[in-house]
Amino acid sequence: MTQIKFVDLSAQYLAYKEEINQQVLDVLASIQYIGGPQLEGLEKELQEFCGCQHAIGCSNGTDSLLLALLAAGIKPQDEVITTSFTFVSTVEMICLIGAIPVFIDIDPENCLMDSKLLEGAITPKTKAIIPVSLFGQVSAMDEINAVAQQHSLVVIEDAAQSFGARQSTTKGEKYSCDLSTYACTSFYPAKGLGCYGDGGAVFTDNDDDAKKLRSLLNHGQSDRYEYVNIGINGRLDDIQAAILRVKLRHYKDEIARRCQLADNYTRALENTPTLTPLKLLEGNKSVYSQYSLYAPLSKRDDYRNTLQEQGIPTGVYYPKPLHQHKVFAEFAYRGRDKNSKTQPVPLPHTEAAASRIFSLPVHPFLSDEQQDKIIEVLNRLK
Repeated sequence: MTQIKFVDLSAQYLAYKEEINQQVLDVLASIQYIGGPQLEGLEKELQEFCGCQHAIGCSNGTDSLLLALLAAGIKPQDEVITTSFTFVSTVEMICLIGAIPVFIDIDPENCLMDSKLLEGAITPKTKAIIPVSLFGQVSAMDEINAVAQQHSLVVIEDAAQSFGARQSTTKGEKYSCDLSTYACTSFYPAKGLGCYGDGGAVFTDNDDDAKKLRSLLNHGQSDRYEYVNIGINGRLDDIQAAILRVKLRHYKDEIARRCQLADNYTRALENTPTLTPLKLLEGNKSVYSQYSLYAPLSKRDDYRNTLQEQGIPTGVYYPKPLHQHKVFAEFAYRGRDKNSKTQPVPLPHTEAAASRIFSLPVHPFLSDEQQDKIIEVLNRLK
């Protein structure tokens, strides 16, 4: 049996090697490296895949969040509601533009934003909500959008881990990235749909917003050397776009394999009381960017060490909530005042999840034999 990897990019490359190499060579020969036909083709295919009106390629997932916040008109001292159980980019971009992240707790069953807590976090300064789609599934978007509409708030889905996921909504089944005012995703190499460098995309159904986003990611230009916005250099190059077009052709098959592997884990762990897989939100179909589960308190490191000794890698997303990091500490208090520390934001489920959660290999090139070994070791954990 070959070595088990947490993410196996080498196996994926070997599977699509001829297609990828030819695509890259075609771009090199075309001498169209920025804003060329590969980017245009990718954007059209992304748009068709998830059903939105506009898919706009950009430099990375972090910049996609920044672009959405700028397009939404979020300004210094505006408040943006999100969770602390996420990758740093979500909160980093809020702070970078001078806005204030307001943390609410997660639902412990799935680690997604607890939409029931939104109303209690809204103030006159609130301008947006960023629900984070985690481990391959999206948040309760109908409930979040309803609250946002009632209070005239922008919703920005952080879909860095959920491109291709689906959800049953009041408007029928919809894809991640077509569930909110804006959506942002990442094409970092280890993502479900990843390139061989940095890449990302922003999604919207609004024509004016799309036009503004395209301006913002290209130095705020409208026409060449005509600047109408303060923007950034946030372009996605054609080589990365070409690679993504190849991978997108195979993406639904990869999702199907991830789902099969996840189902195998879930069935196998039904009678293992020491391990608790996260649950799917009702109406969700996950792409399982990670297969995450809870270990008993204080047992996680022991379990991970045992698995590692058997040649089974694991990951932890996330070992420390963002509100516990020094750089974000001032936002851990309900008054958002670092000098008034009498009202800490209650985030018990966030903090508990960070101490118990870990993830298993679930990449589409994991063999049945490899998964059988993982399950065998899991069933021996006590």
